[in-house]
Amino acid sequence: MELELTNILKKVKTLYRKYGIKSITMDDVSHELGISKKTLYQYVSDKHDLVNRIVDNEIINSERLLDEISKKQLNAIEELFEYNRHVILMLKDYNPSMDYDLKKYYPDTYAKIREVRSQLMYEKVLLNMKKGKAEGYYRSDLDEEIIARLHISRIENLFDAELFTVNESTSSKFFLEVFVYHIRGIANENGINFLEQKLKELNSKENE
Repeated sequence: MELELTNILKKVKTLYRKYGIKSITMDDVSHELGISKKTLYQYVSDKHDLVNRIVDNEIINSERLLDEISKKQLNAIEELFEYNRHVILMLKDYNPSMDYDLKKYYPDTYAKIREVRSQLMYEKVLLNMKKGKAEGYYRSDLDEEIIARLHISRIENLFDAELFTVNESTSSKFFLEVFVYHIRGIANENGINFLEQKLKELNSKENE
């Protein structure tokens, strides 16, 4: 039952990301899944419940993936590059209409995912900075809490600002610049040297 529900949520999330939430009815969902609405309602009570479950599943998946990155025994800067790679993979399927529909028609759910996502990112960034300090890659005079909040605020507000188009703000080049900007602001000379080495490696792979 649980596995079947997970598969349903995965398929419906793909629909929402492609077409937005508002335009997809429960009839559309049952048709896409190849099951009757009666069967669908054995797993969820209504569309609101379905949307909530998809959001909860998204949160669980993000937590699991970030924990996996933390367990890779990377240094602090390598860890940030892994986070950046994760963000870029997520943005490949990003559809602004899904966020718009979530914010307009499911405000409580939207507020929940924003709060949980911000807190999760804050905790990871904070731990990363403490790790970078201990490894001798980040400046010893950093105020971790202030910088962590500043970085999360910058990331969260990128999609709300009108300075960049959706295509610009969701591009891999854009997010790499954001991450490199962040690292240059917190790294010491040793960290900057390691960063330059990582960037050279990335450029070499892209030119292969």
